[in-house]
Amino acid sequence: MLIKSAKYIISSPGYEKCPPPDRAEYAFIGRSNVGKSSLINMLCNNEKLAKTSSAPGKTQLLNHFMVNNEWYLVDLPGYGFAKVSQRSRRRWEQMIENYLRKRDNLTMVFVLIDARHSPQKIDLEFLEQLKVWQIPFCLVFTKSDKENQRTVSKNVKDFLEAMKKTWQFLPQHFVTSAIKRTGKDKLLDFIEETNNSL
Repeated sequence: MLIKSAKYIISSPGYEKCPPPDRAEYAFIGRSNVGKSSLINMLCNNEKLAKTSSAPGKTQLLNHFMVNNEWYLVDLPGYGFAKVSQRSRRRWEQMIENYLRKRDNLTMVFVLIDARHSPQKIDLEFLEQLKVWQIPFCLVFTKSDKENQRTVSKNVKDFLEAMKKTWQFLPQHFVTSAIKRTGKDKLLDFIEETNNSL
């Protein structure tokens, strides 16, 4: 898929305020500081599209971007939140849950996993929640350039092995680097194939 245009549309405090559900929608979510904004900017060929920050928890709303005037890319707040109050955290969690469960045109959720680390409990628990809600997802391992390839391969393998304890079928996964642009074509091709099958 060739990205000809990607533009910011709106930031919404809840799924009811999102744009009309009239086209396919792909949501990106992961732990705070997993490199989500960098990945989105890399996919869309626009360094300034999603705001990157060194402070985790920058994204606090549902951010919609229109790609090629054909589909929506949605930047969701992270889980395993930054230093915020319990009340703010619960509000975020409720906003994310409502969006994931009630957004009619949500086609796929890309769950970002930091490839530098061994399997993290918080990521595995989030995937279990998606299973309960019956929401389709893929895994995107990020920051693969920040570690040697042997470590990255081991972390990816270990994560999938950890999933096998509770999952009968494993989801599709991608290994990416926003710096080296690794995985970009595979991810975009997957989105294009999915769009074509709708």
